[in-house]
Amino acid sequence: MEQVIANVGGATAAGHDAATLEGWQQGGKWFSYEGHAIFSRMAGTGEPLVLIHGFPTASWDWNRLWPMLVQQHNVLTLDMLGFGFSDKPLNYDYSIEDQADLFQGWIEGLGLPSVHLFVHDYGCSVAQELLAREQEGGLPFRIASVCFLNGALFPEVHNPLLIQKLLRSPFGGLISRGLTRRSFERNFRRLFGSQNPPDRQDMEDFWHLLTYNNGRGILHHLIQFMEERRCHRNRWVGALQKAKQPMRLISGTADPVSGAGMARRYRELIPDADVVCLRNTGHYPHFECPWDVFSAYRDLRKQCDH
Repeated sequence: MEQVIANVGGATAAGHDAATLEGWQQGGKWFSYEGHAIFSRMAGTGEPLVLIHGFPTASWDWNRLWPMLVQQHNVLTLDMLGFGFSDKPLNYDYSIEDQADLFQGWIEGLGLPSVHLFVHDYGCSVAQELLAREQEGGLPFRIASVCFLNGALFPEVHNPLLIQKLLRSPFGGLISRGLTRRSFERNFRRLFGSQNPPDRQDMEDFWHLLTYNNGRGILHHLIQFMEERRCHRNRWVGALQKAKQPMRLISGTADPVSGAGMARRYRELIPDADVVCLRNTGHYPHFECPWDVFSAYRDLRKQCDH
C-alpha cells in the first residue's frame, strides 16, 4: 500500500506557535542512566507514544508535531545519550544497542505494559533493535505499532553525505572537533527539501543542541552506528520482516540520504508494505511538513484501532 502526499504552502503553519527551544528545555525532566543525566519530556493522555529522534539532532526535532500528538496520546521522548540536552561523555562506548537499553529501561521503569513507537533516522535503528528483542521474548512491554520516518532501515541503499563519511574515517576526531557552524549549516541544509527549509532561528537551535555540553567532541564516536547497521543488518531487517504489529513508513522522497531509494527497498522487502511518500520533502518530514506527517500518522493509528 502506498500513498503520495504533495506539500502545500501552509504545511508548516501548525509549527509556528510551537514552544521555543528554551521552553522545550524548561519543560523537561532529567533522570539518570549509567550515572549520566538524560533529558526527557512527557505530556498528554491516552496510550503511550514514544518518539525516538535521529542523528545528530535531538528530541527537539519533534516540537512541531508535539502540540498535535499530545492532544490524543501520552507522548514521551528523550534526548539519547550523547545528544541534545543529555550528557555527552567523551570516553563512552556509544551504540544503538546501548540506546535501546536506555529506552527499554526507561519504559520498564515507568511501568508501561505497551507502547507505540514513532521514530526517525538513528531512532529507526533503535526501534529495529527493540523489535528484534520483542520477537526474542526479551522485552518487558509490548510494541503496539511502529511508524518510521526517513532512516537507514536497509544499509545497502543508504547514501551518507561526505561529512558523515569523513567523521567515520581515521580523521573523524579532527573533523568532529573542528566542525564550524558554517560547515555544519552547509551540510545540514542539504538534507531538507526545497519548500520548507530551516530558517536562521532553526539553524541556531540545531547548532545549539549539537554543541551543548561539548557535543562536537563526540560526533565521530556517535557516527559509528553506520558500521553497526551493516553488522546487524540481517537481525534488524529480519525484525521488520517478522513484525506482526501495524507498521508504516512515512518517507520524504527528496531526502538525498535515505529518501526514495529507501522507500523502494522497503516495498521490496517488507510484506504488505505500508508507505506514505511526501513529495518535495527531505530528511526531516516532521519538521518540514508536520501537518502532513501528523495526518499520515493519525491514519495509521486508526488502522490500529480496528
